Amino acid sequence: MIVTGPVGTSTAPLARRNPVAKLAAALVFSFALVATIDPVAPAVAIAIELAVLPLFGIGYATLLRRIWPLLLSAFGVVLTMVLFAADRDGAVLLDAGPLTVTTGVLHTALGLALRLVAVALPGLLVFATTDPTDLADALVQNAKAPPRFALGALAAFRMLPLLATEWQLLGMARRARGVDAGRNPVARLRLFAATAFALLVGAIRRGTRLATAMDARGFDSGSPRTSARRQRFTAADAALVAGAAVLAGVALGVSVLLGTFRPLIG
Repeated sequence: MIVTGPVGTSTAPLARRNPVAKLAAALVFSFALVATIDPVAPAVAIAIELAVLPLFGIGYATLLRRIWPLLLSAFGVVLTMVLFAADRDGAVLLDAGPLTVTTGVLHTALGLALRLVAVALPGLLVFATTDPTDLADALVQNAKAPPRFALGALAAFRMLPLLATEWQLLGMARRARGVDAGRNPVARLRLFAATAFALLVGAIRRGTRLATAMDARGFDSGSPRTSARRQRFTAADAALVAGAAVLAGVALGVSVLLGTFRPLIG
């Protein structure tokens, strides 16, 4: 089952900040890291993110359980760059026939992998410490997002657990009918594609019904709507966004001071 609610302590100092402020801080901190492809800036950013993790009320063990797919993706980036990178400048570290590993390749691969983790972690902290309903309310009240968009996204977010449940039900139904791929990889791939297609069709039908139900309740009328729960954007929330900008500048400043800064463009 996919958990869509907050997993951190709701009373933690940064966890109880306005959802729009947390989202803005995550975007500011992440976008600054896109300016460079060196490994130092994202490494400093990851250290900062791990240091403020307790302020969000999330334990390190909980974070590790949630980001293992991200770590696997980062390892895949490093492996792909080592195997298939065209530019292999720098000193040769390993020369094994067609596989040549140089310091330049490792430098670029580590920079991309660390940047992937550093950019994704702030978003994970936001959604792991924010109730989806509070986020939708804050987007409408503080960010002036269209209610149709915000509440539609909320409904889709709430339905994510249904996809995991339906995937399990489709698998059990196929096994009950004797449809099993066994150890045949081709049959497994074919069965996976068929199950994914059935899940996609079901999701489209459910989305169509949801859109019709929302229109029937006046979400497309253009009339002003009220909110049941008030979301306030305070000075502490503004300080969180400003602090994220300062910390992003610190990460880039360390990279510049050490002489490793490599701009993405130029």
